[in-house]
Amino acid sequence: MRPFFGFHMPNFTFDGVSDAGIFDRVVELATSAEAAGFDLVTVMDHFYQISVIGLEDEPMLEAYTTLGALATRTKRVLLGTMVSGVTYRNPAMLAKTVTTLDVISKGRAILGIGAAWNESEHRGLGFDFPPIGEREDRLEEALSICKAMFTEERPSFEGAYYRIDRAINRPRPIQPGGPKIMVGGGGEKRTLKLAARYADITNWFGTFEDATHKLEVLDRHCEAVGRDPSTIVKTVASPILPVATESDKERVLQSVPEERRAMMKPVLIEEGAEILRRYLDAGFDGFIFRNAQVRDPEAIGRVGELISMLRGQEVPV
Repeated sequence: MRPFFGFHMPNFTFDGVSDAGIFDRVVELATSAEAAGFDLVTVMDHFYQISVIGLEDEPMLEAYTTLGALATRTKRVLLGTMVSGVTYRNPAMLAKTVTTLDVISKGRAILGIGAAWNESEHRGLGFDFPPIGEREDRLEEALSICKAMFTEERPSFEGAYYRIDRAINRPRPIQPGGPKIMVGGGGEKRTLKLAARYADITNWFGTFEDATHKLEVLDRHCEAVGRDPSTIVKTVASPILPVATESDKERVLQSVPEERRAMMKPVLIEEGAEILRRYLDAGFDGFIFRNAQVRDPEAIGRVGELISMLRGQEVPV
C-alpha cells in the first residue's frame, strides 16, 4: 500500500483575512494539498474553536456546508470531517448528509465520526452532553445506522437512543459500499473495538510509543471480531513539520505550543522521510498534517516533496 496522506484544517484564523475571505483561503489550501499529492482533506466538526488550536471565539466554519462547497472546487481528494461528534446530529440525517456529499463530489466523501468531547459548545448551543459511556453507546448505534443506510436499500434499526424504520436514502452513495468510515479516537476498550468492527480509516495522536501500542490493541480487537487489520488504513498525526532550511527549524519551533513540540519536530525533507519511514515500518499506513502548522501553499508544497519521496516518485524541481 502506498503511504496515505491527509491534510486537516482545524484553523480558520488567517492573518489579514476577513470573514468574507475565509473560504477563499480554505479553497487555496485544499487545492494546494490536492496538487501536492494528499489523498484526503478534512475539516473539524466543531462550532467553537478548541483550546489546543486557538481561542474559543475564533472563526469556525460549519463542516458539511464547507465540504459541499469544497467538493465543487476539488477533483481528486477524499473529503470529510475529523471527526463529527455523535451528539451533534441524528445519525440518519448524518448518513443522508454524507451520502449527499458523496454524490456532489462524485464518490469522494468519507464519514468521520466519534463520541464528541467539547462540553463548552454543547452547553453553549444547547446540545445534550451525556456521560462518556452513553456517548460511546450512541456512537455504536450511529455507526450501525450509517453503515446500514450506506449499504442497504430499506434498513431498519431499533436501539436505545436511535431508530430508523425502512429508511430511504436516495440517491444512493456513489462509492460501492458507501463512503469510507473513519472512527475518531483511541480509547482502547470501546473506541478501538468499534474501529475494528466499522472503521476503514483510523487516526491517532501521541508519541511513537503511544501510537504503536494502539496498533497492538486494534490488532487484538480485529482478531476478536474476525477482521483483517490490514483492511483498515491506520494513520497518525504527523510528528514532523518539513522546513526549507536549517535556520528555519528554531523559528518554526517557536510557533508551536510548548506542550506539543515533542510531537511536532521541524525537519528538512530528507530527515522527515526517515522519521516517517519508522512509522511505516511499525505498521502505520499514513499521516495527517494540519494547517495549524502547514499554513500556506509553500509549506504544503514541501510536504508534497516528502510525499513523493516516500512513494518513490521523482521529486519535482
